[in-house]
Amino acid sequence: MKAVRLNELGGPEKLHVETIPDPEPGAGEIAVKIHRAAFNRRDVFITQGLYPGIELPRTLGSDGAGVVAALGPGVDGPAVGTPVVIDPMIGWGADPHVWSGKQSILGMPHDGTFAEYCVVPALNVHKKPAHLSDDEAAALPLAGLTAYRALVTRGRCTSADSVLITGIGGGVQTFALLFAKYIGATVVVTSSSDEKLARAKAMGADVTINYKQSENWSKEARTATGGGPSLVIDSAGGDTFAKCLNIARPGARVVTYGGTLGDAKVRMFDIFWKHLDIMGTSMGSPQDFAGMLALVETGLRPAVDEVVPMDEAAAAAERINKSEQFGKVVLAIS
Repeated sequence: MKAVRLNELGGPEKLHVETIPDPEPGAGEIAVKIHRAAFNRRDVFITQGLYPGIELPRTLGSDGAGVVAALGPGVDGPAVGTPVVIDPMIGWGADPHVWSGKQSILGMPHDGTFAEYCVVPALNVHKKPAHLSDDEAAALPLAGLTAYRALVTRGRCTSADSVLITGIGGGVQTFALLFAKYIGATVVVTSSSDEKLARAKAMGADVTINYKQSENWSKEARTATGGGPSLVIDSAGGDTFAKCLNIARPGARVVTYGGTLGDAKVRMFDIFWKHLDIMGTSMGSPQDFAGMLALVETGLRPAVDEVVPMDEAAAAAERINKSEQFGKVVLAIS
């Protein structure tokens, strides 16, 4: 089969299409014929060596949609030919509140979805929401799961919330916007790109703020939310996270799933005086994935930035590295 492989570190340009043996499903596993896969920033970080536990060579990719190709011993469905999506969170464990410590994510150290076939545990294979195209379904798993857990499970978002989503444009943040608007919350988003803000507005964002053009974006966000957001979804960290704590209203929940700007220097007064809840999150449990699928099955559609052929994987990864995308970049596998 053909696969997008990483044999050495050095950035997105090190991704190449190769021919490797077809994988065979073992006991309790399912082989999925991948129609579409999708990039995450995680894939880019791996090519740059900025991820723990890297083992090479490896087929990257955590997101995949296709059809069941073969069932391993002991697996009772879904039937061969069933359209499916893959939950990329492997081995979460029995506790829905926190992962087991033995968990892993598809695509490293396990061979991932950037290939014509991918083998995963049967529990990680779910029927594809019928209204989604393969492109949209492939965009769903990792980012949708992360956003659902951040916004719904951890953030406890309701229609009464004023939600601040920083750095709109990436997959997770676009899903957070999509889910928050379905719930009925008021949503404020930030970006340095007017184009991304316009697309966020079209998706339902109530207020958009260009933080590079604003004299004080955090003050604008506080005003726009009537005294500060009641829920913040942030992956930037650094000074952005510190400002989010500063403007959050008393009793707010602040959820973080990343730190692209590095560590934050925060005022402790902002936390204890306002009784803030600060919560970390990463990926999600099987229950979160099921809840996310149920939400999407109401008719929601992911934001897809572009669909590219396998041999353009390196260029697609570089686009993500430069944060040029809005929503998910999808690979056409077959």
